[in-house]
Parts: sequence; C-alpha cells; structure tokens
Amino acid sequence: MATNKDQFQNEEDNKFLLQEEHNDFMLSPVPLNKRRSTWAQVWVWVGFGYVVTGLVVGGILAGHGNMPGLKPSDAVLALILGMGSLFLLTGFLGIVAQRTGLNLSLLSRYTYGAKGMVIPMLAMALMTLGWFSSILGMVGDIWGTFLGSPTGIVVIDPMNLGYNIPPISLEVFIATIIWGLVFTYTAAKGITAIEKVSNYVGWIILIIAISMGYVMLQQAGGAESFMNMANQKGGLSLGSGITALVGSWIAGSVMGVDLFRFNKNIRAVWLGSAACFIVTNPILNIVGYISTISYGNYNFVAWMVQQGIIIAILGVFTWTVSLWTTDQSELYCNSLYLGPIFDSFGAKDINRSKIVYVVGIFGTVIGALGVYQMFFANFINILGAVGPPIVAPILADYFIVNKNNRSKYSKETLNIQPKYRWAGIASFLIGGALGYIFQYHLRLPGDFPSGLAALIIALIIYTVIYKLTPDYKEDQVLIEGLQVS
Repeated sequence: MATNKDQFQNEEDNKFLLQEEHNDFMLSPVPLNKRRSTWAQVWVWVGFGYVVTGLVVGGILAGHGNMPGLKPSDAVLALILGMGSLFLLTGFLGIVAQRTGLNLSLLSRYTYGAKGMVIPMLAMALMTLGWFSSILGMVGDIWGTFLGSPTGIVVIDPMNLGYNIPPISLEVFIATIIWGLVFTYTAAKGITAIEKVSNYVGWIILIIAISMGYVMLQQAGGAESFMNMANQKGGLSLGSGITALVGSWIAGSVMGVDLFRFNKNIRAVWLGSAACFIVTNPILNIVGYISTISYGNYNFVAWMVQQGIIIAILGVFTWTVSLWTTDQSELYCNSLYLGPIFDSFGAKDINRSKIVYVVGIFGTVIGALGVYQMFFANFINILGAVGPPIVAPILADYFIVNKNNRSKYSKETLNIQPKYRWAGIASFLIGGALGYIFQYHLRLPGDFPSGLAALIIALIIYTVIYKLTPDYKEDQVLIEGLQVS
C-alpha cells in the first residue's frame, strides 16, 4: 500500500515529467516514446544546413573580393575533406546523443562535471548567440537591398566605428527586428515548430539554390568558360580552405547533439548528418563558388533582386525562410545550454521558452545594430579554431576510455555527478588555447586546419590523463553503485 510519502513522490515525478515535456526535455533524457520520425528529423537537418555561410565559404574558396582563392579541383578536395570531417564528427556525436537521449549540456556533466559543464556550455551559448545575431544581420541586409532606403534614416554608421561597411538604414533595422521576433517565437515553441518550418520550406529552398547555380553557370558562358575563369584562381592554401569550411559549421556540428537526441535509431543520425554535410551545405558551397566566379558575388539573391520584382520577391523569400530554418535552431539550442547552467546552480522551475524569449530579444537587438556586418569574419575564424575541442572529452570518454563500460551514462547517475571532472576541463582548455595559437600565431605544417588539430590534441590529452585524475576513481564508484542497486 502506497504511503503518503510515496504518493507525494509520484506526484512530484509526474509534475517534473510534464514540465520536462513542455521544456523539450531540457533536464532529462528524451524517452523513446517521444522520439520524432526519421524523415521529420532529416528535413530539420536539410533546413538547418541551409544557411548563408555556405554561400559565404563558397565565395571564400573562389577568392571573393579579389582575395586569394582555390582552383576548382582544390576547392572540391577542400569540400570533401572539410565536409567529410564535419559529417563524421556530427555522426559520432549523434550516436552518443541518440543512445542516451541527452542534450549536450547533460552529456557534458559526464565529462566536465555537474558544475564544470558551465565552462563549455557558456562557450556554446556565446557561439549560438553570435550565430543567431549574425544570421539576423544577413536577413536584414537582403531586405535592405530589396527595399532600399526611402526614409534616408541611418540608425548606425559603422564607418564612425572604424569599419568600412555601408550604414545600417532604418529599413534594415526594422526588418531585422521583425524577423528576429518571428524566429524567436518559433524557437520558443520547440522541436515540433522547427520541424514544421523545415518540412514546408526545405525542399523549396534546395530547388531554388540548385536552379540558381545553373543560372550562374550559364551567366559565366557555360561550363567550359566557367572552368577557364575558375582555373585562374589561386593563392589560398588547401588548409585555409578546409579551416574556413570547418569553422563555418563546427558550432552546428556540436549542436547536432541537441537535435539527434530525438532520433529513434542510428540510421536516422547518419541520414541527418548526410542531409546537412553531404547534400545541403556542399550544394551551397558550390553555388557560392559558381556565383562568385560568374557574378563576382557569392550571394545569388543579390543578383535575383536586380532581375525584376517577381524574381526579387522570390529571392528575398528564399533568403529569409532559408535562414529562418537555421536561426530558430541556433536559439533553441542556446536555451538548452543556459537552462542546465541555471539548474547546476540550484535554480528551479526553469522555463525553456522564457530563456528563448529573453535571449532572442537581446540577440535581435544586437543583430539589428550590425554585429554581423562588423564582427562576422573574425567570429567565424575564432569559432573554427577554438570550438572543436569542446566535444573532444565526450568523444574520447564514450568511444575510447569507457567504450566497454557505458553504464556510466545511465540516467541514474545523471544528477549525482561530481562537481568537476578535471580531465574534461583540462583537455578542452588546452585544446581551445592551442586552436587559437595555431590559427593566429603558429601555423601548422601544410597549413593543417587549426580547429581539427586542436580537436585531435584534446582527444589525446583526455585519453592520456583520464586515469591520472580523480575522474577515473569517481566513475568506478558510480558504476559499482549501479551494480549494487
């Protein structure tokens, strides 16, 4: 017969489960009966992968703005190596997320500690906030191109701050605010809203991107003329090209954990990763490359805006909704980093939607004030160098040092982890610092990508020092406790 204490505990458990479902399981594993269909998740990745940085990086590979570029053969090799690395990294992270049902913050408790996870999650929160604001700036830019500046009002002039970029007009400012609020609203609604947006527009934006790649190729005079023009490019090293590719998507790769926890099986993980890094993103990189060679600008939408009102409207629509699919995911994942941080310091009744609204409004304001236009280039380089080591402890712990003892990741141990796990903290800090040094101060032989080098080093460091730290003994105690119970 149930006691009053048991009844109270059951009521508390039920209340927590209902709150967790409302919060998209921010503080607990996603139950198997709440996992999403495979194709719904694949379309999320199609939409997630369609972001203007794919075009930007294609422009970088093509030498946008008279900068050094890569010949087509080298650009293809950079794509294979860069996107291939991201595909594998995302897939292996996705396997951990799918098997455990845990988001990145909760997984980090097992390798960084209950409070140590704050270090990498603050870094991820800043990254996703930066991406959210930057993508909003991209949306504002294309609306500014479309609308012009009939009011003649300048909200902020970056020239006064030392940046040689055009003023941000009132029209750009207002468009950025409006779309920022729309993106914030759907992100607050959770994974189901993200799926709906992606399902409706994912196939449309892919068709338009491929079609515009063909149009740009014809504008260059056909394939032979295009190849002649492209083969004149050079000066950019293969390593720098790969670093640009990896840097443009390393945050998205890491964020994959928060999406893959809703997958029903491993097959869905690899299909989702392929949808982004073998299909969507390489298409955008190629289209950006073609557009830069043939038109002088990676942004084919800017060309569309000049071709008459109908094509202009189609271009602005494509640009806006394609970035919508990505930007809402950035903000959604941001809440999954901040919520568990608050929880680790004792905050109760955390509402994920409220976090989205607060961060979304703040990110919208700074996005409207030009954070993309002024800081994006440096942001993406730092991200590519420092970001990858964040997940090194998770990969090393799950696939190497504890590959035969994964009971460590039992949900029973989720809330009894030690405060700090020193192997994870040390490997990330050292790896992140080396990534920055390799990017800006000490070039690696063959211009090997700094971020990938930092990831590999952090993996090795974690594997070597794990048994030398208190982490190993603490894991043994936790695992033995599970066997006894």
